[in-house]
Amino acid sequence: MSASVAFLFPGQGSQSVGMGRALREAEPLARARFEEADSILGRSLSNLCFEGPEDDLKQTENTQPALFVCSAAAADVLRERGVEPTAVAGHSLGEYAALYAAGALDFETGLRLVSARGWAMAEAGRSSPGAMAAVVGLTIEQVESVCKKAALEGGVAAVANDNSPGQTVISGSRETVDRACVLARETGAKRAVPLPVSGAFHSPLVEPARRVMEEELSRVEIRPPRCAFIPNVTARPEDDPATIRDLLVDQITSRVRWVESVRALAALGVATALEVGPGKVLAGLVRRIDGSLQVHPAGAPDEMTSALETIRS
Repeated sequence: MSASVAFLFPGQGSQSVGMGRALREAEPLARARFEEADSILGRSLSNLCFEGPEDDLKQTENTQPALFVCSAAAADVLRERGVEPTAVAGHSLGEYAALYAAGALDFETGLRLVSARGWAMAEAGRSSPGAMAAVVGLTIEQVESVCKKAALEGGVAAVANDNSPGQTVISGSRETVDRACVLARETGAKRAVPLPVSGAFHSPLVEPARRVMEEELSRVEIRPPRCAFIPNVTARPEDDPATIRDLLVDQITSRVRWVESVRALAALGVATALEVGPGKVLAGLVRRIDGSLQVHPAGAPDEMTSALETIRS
């Protein structure tokens, strides 16, 4: 396929019971990938994806490897169908699947890294409890100002995800995030509501997880990606393995610059993107960021068929 296509990989929050099942049943390559994951981890991650229970699947230590495997399997099938990405990006956790699709990480390395990341972030959430909240209807500058004001009375409040114009996620100490939500509504936010998460991800409160991943990443090989890779921390194309390693460490406590990342893809000339993995969260965000960029879900066989027919036509 000659068209310029970006692969986008979802992060935590896109999981659902049953994810990956249709792909596994329809595609021998996907079936082999799920079986390989179960063998590497020594447990039936595939059964957790397909059957649940939901309460177990949404635990951070399970969600992260589960999403990685579903996304990696989908990327493999797309490549088998003749689609090679010209650029990749992932939302938070999704960066690991993006690097796998770009050839910078092999499957086993990526799976072991996200498994360690999931456990480390879950433990950080238990040892340093925090909160996250979605703020809708304010500019990123307004949200930054709200966080600074909320933190003046103590605690932590910071922008965690700049998801789309007018939709931002904040993270930090529970009381400080609660104050920030009140201030956001007073500033004119349409909504400022807590999110059901197990920790204050992408904030200084998960620094212990950052240290764990620094150690984990120091022991693995990262190769130069074979296509453009847009990291969350800088939202600029990066191909140096040492820098990518550092950015994956920094990503744990840094902001996910998704708006800037999507605009960076558009600046590269990408006109079409596939959301490679469960759900349609990123498709909705991308449409709000840049309406000229066509984006299609491509995590299940029927979605892939429809997306590829549209691209080829």
